[in-house]
Amino acid sequence: MSNYKKNSISLTGAVGLGTGVMISAGIFALLGQVAELAGTWFPFIFIAGGIVTAFSAYSYIKMSNEYPSAGGIGMFLVKAYGKGTITASAALLMAVSMVINQSLVARTFGTYTLQLFGGDQTSYLVPLLGVGLLTFAFLVNLSGNSFIQSFTSIASLLKIVGLSIFAIGGLWVARFSFAPAEGSGNSLDPTMASYIAAVALTILAFKGFTTITNSGSEITKPKKNVGRAIMISISISLLVYLLIAWAVSSNLPLNQIIEAKDYALAEAARPAFGDYGLWFTVAIAIIATISGIIASVFAVSRMLAMLTDMKLIPHKHFGMPGSIQKHTLVYTIVLAMVLTIFFDLSRIASMGAILYLFMDMIIHWGVFKHLRGKVGANPFVVLTAFTLDGIVLAAFVWVKVNSDLFVVAVSVVFIIVIFAGERFFLKRTA
Repeated sequence: MSNYKKNSISLTGAVGLGTGVMISAGIFALLGQVAELAGTWFPFIFIAGGIVTAFSAYSYIKMSNEYPSAGGIGMFLVKAYGKGTITASAALLMAVSMVINQSLVARTFGTYTLQLFGGDQTSYLVPLLGVGLLTFAFLVNLSGNSFIQSFTSIASLLKIVGLSIFAIGGLWVARFSFAPAEGSGNSLDPTMASYIAAVALTILAFKGFTTITNSGSEITKPKKNVGRAIMISISISLLVYLLIAWAVSSNLPLNQIIEAKDYALAEAARPAFGDYGLWFTVAIAIIATISGIIASVFAVSRMLAMLTDMKLIPHKHFGMPGSIQKHTLVYTIVLAMVLTIFFDLSRIASMGAILYLFMDMIIHWGVFKHLRGKVGANPFVVLTAFTLDGIVLAAFVWVKVNSDLFVVAVSVVFIIVIFAGERFFLKRTA
């Protein structure tokens, strides 16, 4: 496509895009929710999530090596299932899950920014600030690849260094004890299902690696660098997540981590560093969420544009000038704004995890069933990734059915509407 520029994203730029998405919502918004499900030893859940993600990334790397594409996952699905309902629906699920992630990041931005002013987390200012961030991301994405990769790479470096300083400082205050968070007398012991369900949220924290596959044909030497960028991004993110989780665990009791789950890092900075630590943490959160939004919007709009060009999803100009990619950029931002306004952090994260894991299983099955010979994939590794996703998704849905049936119902309706709508659209346009 003319909108895509080959060799316009370097290996460093690709890593910046991947970590830019991962180290944003991942650690700032999800750490408290993971602690709520997994209890005192919640840092170990990030290791489990990293292992499941590594198995999952295998399929994406094999596909990227064979089919480097600016459409990434959309192209992978076409190669596995053809231009049909499964391909269009699964690709749209991926896009929606990434838009959900954008709203998660946007609300995280609002939540942490308000910490500077002691604001109420139920305030209308949280979604208002989130909408403002999405507007800024829209304007930046109009500027082109060169500026985006430079901005996200610099921002990624700043937040990784900043979060590492926070983590090491927090552990130093705790004398590097690496002790589990102190439990509270009224907290319930986690069940095996809740431990596994917590892994689903950490997978959501790692799924930003798919941003790299969605820019495959724009990365220099894609057959070599896409896989490298994915593994480097996952490794960097896992290390940062572990350091941060242990720092928070060592400085706050479990009940306070859960109580402040939407802004746990900022809360952990208070006892360790006082007001200066709080300001520093919020500044890093702002940098992280801004770069995360920009990188995610960049990837989603391109994938949707490719699906539109392939006549797999409906498209309407609504009188807008410019290319299809510019239009999909508008649709992406508008949907993210709606989710930011109407859903809280916990529900946004839950919907994102359910939709992503469901789509991920479709990818793995397609690779195993139709493409393992073509892309040279080890069937045992692919089936292991498929099985791990299934176990984690089942446990997460079970826990949410018992604690928040509404978010499960909305997610199921989303999936049904997408599949039914795509089937109707493709039959009508056949």
